Amino acid sequence: MSILAFHRIDSFSTVHLIARILSIVSIGTILLFMIGENFGMTKIAPKEWLGLLFFPFGVVLGMLVGWWRAVLGGAIAVGSLLAFYFIFVWVLDESFWQSATLIFFIFTIPGFLFLINGLLVQSALKKMRQTNEE
Repeated sequence: MSILAFHRIDSFSTVHLIARILSIVSIGTILLFMIGENFGMTKIAPKEWLGLLFFPFGVVLGMLVGWWRAVLGGAIAVGSLLAFYFIFVWVLDESFWQSATLIFFIFTIPGFLFLINGLLVQSALKKMRQTNEE
């Protein structure tokens, strides 16, 4: 295995570390919003619960899974965000661009990092295996 290959894997682990740190910040901020804002569960309409299933719960779950399984966790987080946006726009009939929903994207950045990093690591490992077999 070449030095370049080790350097590439090391840079991937740095991105994974950054994703972990950002996930702690993101999850902590989400928890502060939920606890600090007196999260009134009784005031939430049934169709709003569907959106909450995906954000924040699905996104947080994805970031936690991403610590050990980057691709799976990132896919859960990003998929949950997309499902949340779909429900927000189509089911709850809210305007996407006129509201603050783009903020939710910021909280999911660690999930995107987990997903991208995991896919790049898998690709790099596949290429290294192919070169070792030749």
